[in-house]
Amino acid sequence: MRLTDLPRRIAAAVERVEDHAPNDAIARRLRELGFVAGELVEVVASGPLGAEPLLVQVGFTRFALRRAEAHRIVVRRDEAAA
Repeated sequence: MRLTDLPRRIAAAVERVEDHAPNDAIARRLRELGFVAGELVEVVASGPLGAEPLLVQVGFTRFALRRAEAHRIVVRRDEAAA
């Protein structure tokens, strides 16, 4: 499941961040921000037009991500945290 497909306020664990090219700067930056395997994430809110940007919480930090950036993040639902 992609982060863009995750319903609001449902916890999920990051599986991976997909690289679109070798040395992908956006994927590297997402990992640096904490989107690493096993980390819990949650979509908190989305913008009014086209649901852009997404307000995403990873750990105790919130980030505004474009849908294209969030689509790179593959997650799995964490039923234990739900």
